[in-house]
Amino acid sequence: MNKKFARLSTPYLYWLYILALFPALFMFVLMFLDIPEGLDVSNGLKFTLDNFKQLTEPSTLIAFGNSFLYAFIATILSIVFGYLVAFRLFRSKFKNKFLVLVILILPMWTNILLRTESLAGFLNSNGNVVLSLLGIESADFDLLGTPFAVIFGLFVTYVPFMVMPIFNSLEKIDKSIEEAALDLGLTHTQKFFKVILPMSSKGIVTGSIMVFLPCLSGFAIPEILGRGNIVLIGNVIEASFKNMSYTIGSLLAVIILVVILLSIFVVSKIDKEGETLL
Repeated sequence: MNKKFARLSTPYLYWLYILALFPALFMFVLMFLDIPEGLDVSNGLKFTLDNFKQLTEPSTLIAFGNSFLYAFIATILSIVFGYLVAFRLFRSKFKNKFLVLVILILPMWTNILLRTESLAGFLNSNGNVVLSLLGIESADFDLLGTPFAVIFGLFVTYVPFMVMPIFNSLEKIDKSIEEAALDLGLTHTQKFFKVILPMSSKGIVTGSIMVFLPCLSGFAIPEILGRGNIVLIGNVIEASFKNMSYTIGSLLAVIILVVILLSIFVVSKIDKEGETLL
């Protein structure tokens, strides 16, 4: 069985090397090179560490700071909302809970640009449902281009990544443990905070990383909902490559890649058997 699986997985491993590993190695090399504007390499390539000075530029520091801040806020909101949804589904008597999960993640199968443009129509002055629900006249008030719009977009887009691992961790809790907690005199509130919440912490950690990372590195949502007023590190990387500043773009991309790899390492240590992802 293992040999058969190895043979079947071989083509996918080759694609992984071609589409992920080689580009990552190429960017790692580029970040240490001095490439003149216009990609004129007639005089050869030179090794340099000057590219790292870009990390101390105020614009880069602001972009990194905003990226971590917005990703953190979106992740906290996703934990609160995602846990409520996952716990409600966990306690429901609905037999086909998997169908509900599929419905929750169904929007993830559509193109992120389409989803983000839909959110833009939801938040602009002509269709501002958020303000209308609050009873505020929104004709002259546009939420687009504000931090709220970007954080709201990140939250709405990636919260399904929080629901699934939390629900999976809740599903694996033995009901006899809950019954034993009640038999020992715990109230339902105490049972939740002392038994259920700690036992579902793996799902919270996994979901947090699954939400935080795309929020940190994405550029489509801040580009569309931020209207150029909100610049995150993903936008800086995109602009660097568009302007042919490949060395700077590669440097910033490698930093994000390192953060992603460290996060994957943390998840693998916390959830060694992948229980929250199944």
